This record gives sequence, structure tokens and C-alpha cells, in this order.
Amino acid sequence: MFKKLKNAGFDCQTSNHAEAIIQSDFKAEFQEIEIALLNMSIPIEELIGSGGGEAQSTQRLRKRLYKSNWNKHNFDFQLTVDGQLRVSTSHEVDHVRRSAAGIIACEIEWNNKDPFFDRDLENFQRLHAQTAISVGIIITRGASLQNDLNRLIANCIRKHGFIDDRAMVQKFGMKDRTKRQRDAVKKLEDKQMPFAEAFTKQFVSDKFGSATTHWDKLIERLDRGVGNPCPLVLIGLPTSIVKI
Repeated sequence: MFKKLKNAGFDCQTSNHAEAIIQSDFKAEFQEIEIALLNMSIPIEELIGSGGGEAQSTQRLRKRLYKSNWNKHNFDFQLTVDGQLRVSTSHEVDHVRRSAAGIIACEIEWNNKDPFFDRDLENFQRLHAQTAISVGIIITRGASLQNDLNRLIANCIRKHGFIDDRAMVQKFGMKDRTKRQRDAVKKLEDKQMPFAEAFTKQFVSDKFGSATTHWDKLIERLDRGVGNPCPLVLIGLPTSIVKI
């Protein structure tokens, strides 16, 4: 089912018979996600730049999914007993695809704090328990991409010949660096670490650190059973989508 994605380097894992459900009932709908992912491309400069909002790469992926009717949706749930409202909750999901066979929910967690995985998985669990969705999908940074961030970013800085961050702020549209960030880089340079490696070490730790949403953190939740018994499809974006 996931051969094309796996051959392209994507991490793929399922639980609770999700692969069989997708294969049987949602093959065409999942192919829409597959096509969007296989055509995904992130210029290395976008990994360094920051506009203060959602990453441009995520915006492009979302737009592709919206065009295929994977739309944002609020699931409203109310429990009424003898005419009295006892429970009222709402679960927003970024991408929902409806078909004759049922509903698939999908969340993209490119770079959030890792507790967002708990929120997504617990939402999927509740929605599945109420028969509101058949399968939940989460897309995040894959293991290879997370592990290669330092190499990719340092190579980009060396390629452009930067020797400090001032030119980088203008070139990549970055937020201006804080005093704390610049002091951290300077301390590393004072230890004879070249600027490219010093900046990268501080930058990756700050922006893409271990406490952000990436593959290993997602698999930790899966192994603990977070989201069970909802059928889940987990997809990790690989290094190969980054264009140098």
C-alpha cells in the first residue's frame, strides 16, 4: 500500500488494521495524499528562513490537499439526557476527506511542540469512538530529515559563504536573531568552531529540537498506545524532499 512512499524514503507505519482499511475502502482518497507528498519539495533556504507563521512548505502541502477536498472541519459532539445538554465538545481537524465508505482525518505537524501529537491522537481516539472517522493520519518530519538537519543547514551556509548571521537574515527572510542566540553562536566560535557549524548547532537546537514534532516523538506515542484503538497511518517526510 505504501510502496511508492517508502521507495521515496518516507517513513510509514500503521496501527489497528489501518492499512487494510485504507486498501479496502479509501484507496483513491489515500492516493490523493500520496501524490501530494511525492510532489512535495522544500528549498533548503526555507528551512532556515522564518516568516513568523506556518512554514511555506506546509502551506503548499495544505493547498494541494484542499484542492482534493481534504478540507478543515470542526466535529461538534453533544450529549443530551432527557432534553438536558450534559456534554458539548468540538474537535477541529485540519484535513478531512469524506467518501461513500466513511471519513478520514489528517493532521500535519511540521514543527510544533511535541505535545501536539497527544492532542491529535487523542482527538482521533474520541472521534473514532463516536464513529465520526474511520482512520486518522499524521504527517510530520521523518527520521532521516530530523537526523540530517545539521548537515543540510551547515552545507547551505557554507555554499552561500556566510560568515555571520546578518546577511542571512536578509537573504533568507529570517527573524532578526536575539542577543541570546547570537551569544550562543559566539561562544561556540570562541571555541574555534567554524561559523556554519556554530550557527547550525544553535539554530537546529532552537527551531527543530528534540521536543518538537518529528518521527521519533510520534512513534513514542504509538508505542505507548496513545490514540488506540483508532486505526492510524503515520507518515514521516524524508531528507529527499529538501532541495539544495
